[in-house]
Amino acid sequence: MSEQRILAGRYRLLEQIGSGGMAIVYKAEDRRTGHFVAVKLLRPELAQNAEYVSRFQREAQAASKMTHHNIVNLLDVGMDGDNRYLVMEYVPGQTLKQVIQEKGRLPAQIAVAVTIRILSALQHAHENGIVHRDIKPQNILVNEDGLIKVADFGIARIADTRTLSQSDTVVGSVHYFSPEQASGGEADERSDIYSVGVVLYEMLTGRVPFDADNQVSIAMLHLRGQPEPIATYAPDVPPAVAHVCMVAMSKNPDLRYQSAREMAADLRAAIEGRMEVMQNHLPQNGTQQDKLSVGTAGGEPGSQKPRRRPNWLWWILTALVVVLVVGALGYGVYSIFNSAQTRVTVPDLIGLTRENAEARARSLELKLRVEEATNDERPAGTIFQQMPAADSSANKGDTITVTVSKGRDTQKASRVPNVTGYTVNEARDRLAQDDLNYSVFSVEISDEPVDQVLRQSPAAGADVPDNRTVALTISGGRAEVPDLTGMTLLEAREKLAEVNLRLSEKVETEENQDADGRNRVAWQSDPPGTPMRINAEVRVKIYVRPSELSRTLVTLSLPQSDGSQTVRVTLEIGGGEVLAYEGTFDADADREQEIELVSWIEGETLMRVYLNNALSEENTRTVVLQ
Repeated sequence: MSEQRILAGRYRLLEQIGSGGMAIVYKAEDRRTGHFVAVKLLRPELAQNAEYVSRFQREAQAASKMTHHNIVNLLDVGMDGDNRYLVMEYVPGQTLKQVIQEKGRLPAQIAVAVTIRILSALQHAHENGIVHRDIKPQNILVNEDGLIKVADFGIARIADTRTLSQSDTVVGSVHYFSPEQASGGEADERSDIYSVGVVLYEMLTGRVPFDADNQVSIAMLHLRGQPEPIATYAPDVPPAVAHVCMVAMSKNPDLRYQSAREMAADLRAAIEGRMEVMQNHLPQNGTQQDKLSVGTAGGEPGSQKPRRRPNWLWWILTALVVVLVVGALGYGVYSIFNSAQTRVTVPDLIGLTRENAEARARSLELKLRVEEATNDERPAGTIFQQMPAADSSANKGDTITVTVSKGRDTQKASRVPNVTGYTVNEARDRLAQDDLNYSVFSVEISDEPVDQVLRQSPAAGADVPDNRTVALTISGGRAEVPDLTGMTLLEAREKLAEVNLRLSEKVETEENQDADGRNRVAWQSDPPGTPMRINAEVRVKIYVRPSELSRTLVTLSLPQSDGSQTVRVTLEIGGGEVLAYEGTFDADADREQEIELVSWIEGETLMRVYLNNALSEENTRTVVLQ
């Protein structure tokens, strides 16, 4: 991989956008389509590790089973030499963790909307026999348009998988994994539900429910601890929403929601104030503030408190119950039998036409009440909402209310203006006048000025809903790669700058004992004359004599973190930064890390340290190579 700029002859790796213990993720350009994609590469040092290869293959297998608008979709799988890779759709934007860190706790309405989309993705995964096992805000992507995407099925379990490695028994991120994961038990769909509950808690309060100085202590809190009531940190959160969150985080999986669909249905009802249709769950953990009385006329969340009865009253009630049970046994058997004969499961009517829905309802002896409303997402004549929800229980003869789409609301439609030939900023301003957004879909090599719009989708003149995003293909300009062979690093840097290109900081070395060739360019990633976008990077190799390499040991101070941290160290060489070290440290790694820096120069130079791609002033200093 280190000697390749283009993977499998197709994917041009542009920049690293993420890394973990198993893989490195790059933003890349698909040279066949011109689209941006995300390429996930198994770390080279793990290529012969059967356990990690199995996990990587399991992620590909899991991803191939799913196609859903709230899941990062798999586009390609392959090998290039010894490099195993997955190609996923590229989602520009932030992780949900970053959003929470920036904004603190989120409004309940937004937190519920995000959670429902996560649950929609998980319902699809679970229906395909896949348990994610690592749901956390870091694995939830939020794109520039607010679309939610669940990512990273790297430790997912597939239901028909017969074997798991020993290290697979405890997986997931400690702040978010379920009690059964904490105790080394097997995770199922309800484990994902627990993790979703933790994510919802964090969105509502701005903090995780359990935290401690080390991972073992956090795991023990998942097993035995009780989270602070949501009302403690967020008194404005509706008690019904807090109740759903606590049910999801029940220690006992049998007391949680048994499916993502169940939880989503209760969340919708909770945020809409329809507590009477919520399931009568009693969370095992949490305080009375987070418990909810449902199914009782006039019941208010948290209004029921247990009262101690006198012993004599208890004996009277017990005797009365015995008499009633004996006297009504025959009638009870009849009632149970009759109920079983008249109860039906509500079908899923979303997406059906009115005629098909009526036929489906009739077959189950249910009635259908039809309403109509505009809807931008569902075609006219198809159902986009129903009450009660699919898979809930009803009596024969009950009525299902459905809402049929009348199509897009033409009163809110905008006509797309022609922005071809505009700069990106001009196009943004022009589209905003018609309540339209924009995104850069791809950047192409072109003789047109940099940032000029080459194409747009939808095309000019199309009618689209307000706030629709117009995808722009823009010019990256054109530059030709010069011949850098035999130049020093400074000369190569200056030569590239003359033609509006940049020298990559990833400078590699190649052994050469020839005194004349030492410390000069031996190889370049793109041959002379290759067309590239303006400001693109060219990588080079420098000839060195191994016996003359200089070294120094430095100690880096890592901040406390609940996730892995990427570290990049550069040295000032030849008029710019050269990458001297790159690595990833897990959350439980020592805070003080000693690393060795190697270079073909000697003497004082400036060392810069980047933690998660941000410059660390604390670690930036002058070092001596000798």
